[in-house]
Amino acid sequence: MDKKRKKRKVQCGRRGERIFSNICVAPGFVGALIFFFIPFCIVIYYSLVNNPVMHEFVYLDNFKALFKNSAFITAVKNTAQFSVVAVPLAVILSLMLAVMLEAKIPGKSVFRTFFLSPLMVPTASVVLVWQVLFHNHGTINQVIEMFGGQPVDWLKSQHGQIIIVCMFLWKNLGYNMILFMSALSAIPKDIIEVARLEGAGGFYQFVHIKLRYLSPTVVFVFILSLINSFKIFREVYLLTGDYPYDKLYMLQHFMNNTFNSLDYQKLSAAAVLFAVVMIVIIGVLMFVENKYGEDVE
Repeated sequence: MDKKRKKRKVQCGRRGERIFSNICVAPGFVGALIFFFIPFCIVIYYSLVNNPVMHEFVYLDNFKALFKNSAFITAVKNTAQFSVVAVPLAVILSLMLAVMLEAKIPGKSVFRTFFLSPLMVPTASVVLVWQVLFHNHGTINQVIEMFGGQPVDWLKSQHGQIIIVCMFLWKNLGYNMILFMSALSAIPKDIIEVARLEGAGGFYQFVHIKLRYLSPTVVFVFILSLINSFKIFREVYLLTGDYPYDKLYMLQHFMNNTFNSLDYQKLSAAAVLFAVVMIVIIGVLMFVENKYGEDVE
């Protein structure tokens, strides 16, 4: 009888813990349902109808019209080019900085402060500084003229994306670096010591040991940088407005202008395509990370 009572008490305790945990999770689940899942379902619905009034299903017609839209094609090309350049650079450079700061070098705290300081600066202030630097009559052009060169209207030329890439890296390298430094400090030191005693060099240790343990962080930083690369619209918008030079016309510009023109079907179709692409990219990254790091305990 005592054993049965103890068993019942244990079962009641576990049931109570499950109920309590479900109650704690419920507000977050309801919030995600109301503010994320249901709105996304509505967006999918709007992408399949002709307009919000008639509600007639046209299925994939909105997507077909989207691919015939020259503004959408330009925005996708520019966004893809920017992300292909900026995101790998953000991952590689931040990892290099983390490895460098992991070593015993003088002035380590000064370097950390230098790379983290952009996180404390508001976006509007950052844009103001970059406007002063890269304006047609800005500081960079004044320096070029001093050395006998011709000034360049940076924000209205083919070089515009270089400025945005530099701004993106300046803004995001510090945070990514901190994530990598935290991951590097979590690598078991005894494995590194054994490899060193066995004669493994620094490059071998990094590629075959550290990088294996860093693979989840690399994927996380890549996804985070990819998401942040799609948020560059704020900086570009403050620099150039609604309709910038062609090279700086991003996907967010297209969505913002489409929303202002109340073309909800085109906007919804673009949002669904964007979500599908993001899901595919993240899925591929997760698959690669699982394969690469499956032998790491």
